[in-house]
Amino acid sequence: MKIVITGGAGFIGSSLVRALTEQPQVTRLRVVDNLSTGDKANLAGLDVDFFEGDVQDAALLDQAFRGADAVVHLAALPSVPRSLRDPLASHHANATGTLQVLEAARRAEGPHVIAASSSSVYGANPHLPKHEELVSAPMSPYAVTKLTTEAYLSAYHHSFDLPVLPFRFFNVYGPGQRADHAYAAVIPKWISAALAGQPVTIHGDGTQTRDFTYVGTVCHVLTDALVRRVADPCPVNLAFGTRTSLLDLVQEIETATGLRVQREHVPGRIGDVPHSQAESTRLRALFPTVAPVALQEGVPAAVDWFRRRLTMSQL
Repeated sequence: MKIVITGGAGFIGSSLVRALTEQPQVTRLRVVDNLSTGDKANLAGLDVDFFEGDVQDAALLDQAFRGADAVVHLAALPSVPRSLRDPLASHHANATGTLQVLEAARRAEGPHVIAASSSSVYGANPHLPKHEELVSAPMSPYAVTKLTTEAYLSAYHHSFDLPVLPFRFFNVYGPGQRADHAYAAVIPKWISAALAGQPVTIHGDGTQTRDFTYVGTVCHVLTDALVRRVADPCPVNLAFGTRTSLLDLVQEIETATGLRVQREHVPGRIGDVPHSQAESTRLRALFPTVAPVALQEGVPAAVDWFRRRLTMSQL
């Protein structure tokens, strides 16, 4: 099986590459990444064909997709705040980029296409837990681009019989997720601050909740979907119905690090969803062997990764 991973030098992408190298069915891995948010060092020591460039480059995609059995489309400009600062950049990278990927897949005679959407598509819809039949109510340009990703996958399935599977990711975290950029996710950002003896910045009162998903679990599901060629034009939540407040998350980080963490509250951010919790019925039906990793296990694993990086940087 020949698999292409767009965004494969990023956090989730490189984690998936490592997981797929352990699968005997996978004979060749190709990564497409423009390194705008990923890092080629994430692929060090891994047997992959690397194509440096943007998913909006049709010629590059044709080269990478040639003979592919499956494509995992993870390339995107992440972050709600980033999309608020530059909505057009997010649209071009995420919506137009997805369309280019689907067109390239069509030219490559229809490989299986799995793509990453986001829980942000639920937006202002207050219903909990979030199930896939809910009316979406995006609150940011980023969320709109992910809803567009889903719509394009569904359209290409119905119009061109392309086998597709869109996943809605919910706050993925774990080892390998860096904190050293402006749009870092909350868990790596707070772990890094805690280990440096700095306060964590909480936007709002901290009672907003999230359904955090461990990256290893995400890779397990994606791998299973590839190996069994699971296809469905309807989106699938990739989370398990947990609901952790940001205040509770700080306590988990304190427990994992053994450090007291100072809180610094600032005003809430435009576009932030107040509460997020997945309904996982569809996920469990499609992937009955999947088992979630509890935050009490996942956060210490992320802390250990950060501590190893700190130790190496001090040598």
